[in-house]
Amino acid sequence: MRARALIATVLLGLGGLVQADAAVNSDSAPRITGLRRLSESEYRNSIADIFGRDIEVQGRFEPDRRVGGLLAASSAILSITPAGLESYTKMADSIAAQIVDSKHRAGLVACTPKAGTAPDDACATQVISQYGLALYRRPLTQDELKGRVKLAGTIAASSGDFYTGLRYALGSMLAAPKFLFRVETAVPDGNGDWTLDGYGRAARLSFLFWDTTPDAALLDAARTGALNDPAGVAHQVDRLMGSPRLLTGMRAFYSDFLELDSFSGITKDASIYPKYSDLVADAAKEETLRTMIELTLNQKGDLRDLLITRKTYINRVLASIYDVPYNFDGEWVPYEFAQDSGRSGVLTQVTFLAMFSHPGRSSPTKRGVAFNDIFMCQPTPAPPADVNFDIVNDTHNPTLRTVRQRLLAHATSPVCASCHTHNDPIGLSLENFDSIGGYRTTENGVAIDASSALQGKSFVGAVGLGQALHDNPRFPACFARKMYAYGVGANAQEVPAKLTRETVDAFAKGGYRVPVLLKALAGSPQFFAAPPPQPAPATKTALNVAIN
Repeated sequence: MRARALIATVLLGLGGLVQADAAVNSDSAPRITGLRRLSESEYRNSIADIFGRDIEVQGRFEPDRRVGGLLAASSAILSITPAGLESYTKMADSIAAQIVDSKHRAGLVACTPKAGTAPDDACATQVISQYGLALYRRPLTQDELKGRVKLAGTIAASSGDFYTGLRYALGSMLAAPKFLFRVETAVPDGNGDWTLDGYGRAARLSFLFWDTTPDAALLDAARTGALNDPAGVAHQVDRLMGSPRLLTGMRAFYSDFLELDSFSGITKDASIYPKYSDLVADAAKEETLRTMIELTLNQKGDLRDLLITRKTYINRVLASIYDVPYNFDGEWVPYEFAQDSGRSGVLTQVTFLAMFSHPGRSSPTKRGVAFNDIFMCQPTPAPPADVNFDIVNDTHNPTLRTVRQRLLAHATSPVCASCHTHNDPIGLSLENFDSIGGYRTTENGVAIDASSALQGKSFVGAVGLGQALHDNPRFPACFARKMYAYGVGANAQEVPAKLTRETVDAFAKGGYRVPVLLKALAGSPQFFAAPPPQPAPATKTALNVAIN
C-alpha cells in the first residue's frame, strides 16, 4: 500500500513538471531543455553521498541501451516503464524508511520534533528543504516545499508518528522524476544563444567527473552564479580533478567507452575453456580499469600508450589465463608482460578478446567491428538477415582449417565483402589469442598468420595493430568525441567534428593527457550549450516525450 500511495504522489509530480515546463514557453524565460535518466551507478552514488554508504539500495533498475557506442547517450532518450516506476518507488520507500529508522535518524534527521506523535512543520521544513536541494540538485520551489511539508503533516497526523510522515515526504522526492531524471534548464546567454543554468552546469560537471550528484560546494557555486563565469568553472574543475573521487568518475566513463558492461552477457564453452568463470570476467574488467586509471590519471601518461603498453595488473585468477607465474602476496599486483609475449595494451587483455569472440572460438569479424566502433568511431551496419555464415562456422572443414581461410572464402560474396574487407584485417591480427584471451600460435594444427594492414600500412600481430592505432590521430579524436557525448548525453555519431575540434586540438597539444582533455572539455562553451527553443504543440513537452 505504501508503494501505491507513493506512485500516486509521483504521478502528481509528473503532471506538475509538465505544467511548469509548458508555463515557461516564452522566448527568454528559462525552459527545460533536457532530461537524462540516472544510471544505476549515478543513482547508487547519489544515495550514498546524500544519506551515507550504509543506506542499502535494493531493487531492479531500468536497463540502458547503447547509443552511438555509449550507454550514457541513452539517458537522454529512455523513459521509465510502469514496471520500472513501481520498482523505483519501492526503492524510494525502502531508502526513506532507513533514513528515519531508529538506527539512522539521529545522524540523518537534522532536528528533533516537538512531539514524535504529531506533525511538526518547522522540523519537516528543515529536513525536506535540506534533502530537496541534494536530491533535485537545486533548491525546492516554495510550492514543492509546501506540498511535501503538507504531505508529511497529513500522514503524521493520521498515523500518530512524525517520522512516518517524514518517510512519505522523503520517499515521494526519491521517487520523483526531478530526482530520477537530471532536469536540465536552459537560459539565454546574453549573446543570442542558450546555455545551461548554474545548477545544470553543476550537475553536468559532477556526473562527468565524479559519477554522482553535485556536492555542497558545486551547488553553492551554482547559487552564487560562479558557474556562469569561466573562471568559476575552472576553479571547480580544478577542485573536482584534485579529488580522489575523479577515479570513480573516470572508471564509469572508461567502462562505458570500452563497453565493459557486455561481460554480463558473455558465456564460454566450458568443455573448451574450463578456466573461464564469472571470477575471470570480474577480474578482467578490474584489470582493464586499473590499467587505464594508472596510466592516464595516476601517471598522467599519453592515452595512446594504452594500445602499446605491456604493463598491467593481475591477480591469481588472471595469471592462469595469461599462463604466467603468480608468486605474490597481494590480491592485485602490477605486472609487465615479456617483450616477446605478443601482448599490446588493452587490445590484448581478456576484456576485449573475450567480449568480442564466440563462446567456443575467436571471431576476427567481431573484434574488427568492435575495434572500429570503439576506437575509431566507425560503426559497422548490421549484416543483412539472409547472409549465409555456413562457411565461417564450419570449423571442421578439412580444406579451410583456419578462420582466415574461412573468412576469405565467405567474403567472396559481394554482399559480405565490404564489411569483411573493412573489419577482418584488424581482427585477424589478433588471431594469436583465443576466445578467452589465451595466447596460441596454431589453429587446428595450422600456424596462425597474423599479418594485416590498416589504412594502407602493413603490420603483424597485436603489437603491430597497437602501434598502428597509437599512431593514428583518429583514435584520440574518437576518444575525445565520446567523452563529450558522454558528458552531454549525445549520440557520438551525430556530434559534428566542429563541436570538439578545439578540444581535440588542446588534447593533442597537451600530449594526449586525459587531465588536459577534461579541462579543455569542461572549459569549452559547447559543454554547457543548449539548443534554441523549438516550436512545439503546447501539449507535447520534453517531459511528455521522456515519460511516454
